[in-house]
Amino acid sequence: MLKILPIQSKPEQEKICSLCNVKYNADLLAYAVYDDDTLLGVCQFRLTANGGEIYDLAHANGTDSIDALFIMGRGALNFIDLCGVHYARFCGEVKNEMLLKAIGFKKQDNGSFEIDLNGFFTEHCGNHK
Repeated sequence: MLKILPIQSKPEQEKICSLCNVKYNADLLAYAVYDDDTLLGVCQFRLTANGGEIYDLAHANGTDSIDALFIMGRGALNFIDLCGVHYARFCGEVKNEMLLKAIGFKKQDNGSFEIDLNGFFTEHCGNHK
């Protein structure tokens, strides 16, 4: 069963980032996704006055579960929304554009990926098809 858990300490976050080939950033919050006790990936993000910013959605070495990254990405967006921040953007290296779109991000004319979270988790599908 997949579990999305907030990473509780900076040393743990640094270790998990290393296992996912992601540059650790102590200023960011992070989630990890597990299948039972097997690490599948990491998501680093932060909340700012301008919205949520997701920097990493990455697989752990030797894994490739798109479903795990999808659920973790949605979990991070839900947390951002519950904190009263209703806008987010993806600030990291785009490795899988289809995954970002599936999570709900929309590609902008300038190439960035952004999402309006107003009603995203409360309205059935809404404008987020």
